[in-house]
Amino acid sequence: MSNEEVAKEVLIVVSKVKAYIRARSGMNTSDAVAEALSDLVRKAADQAVEAAKADGRKTVMARDVAGGSVEAG
Repeated sequence: MSNEEVAKEVLIVVSKVKAYIRARSGMNTSDAVAEALSDLVRKAADQAVEAAKADGRKTVMARDVAGGSVEAG
């Protein structure tokens, strides 16, 4: 898969997001939400990669993700 294909791929489980939004609010979810959320995930992942690099690591950790105060055990 090319970098361009990865950059356009949906990174979230759409059915889970739709179920979450319906359970929380009773609202429907537009299909465009998946793309918008994937863009947010890409941005957060890119920032986490940079944070790990800046710390001299080759592993991205929860602490590298903005707001990621929970460490995976």
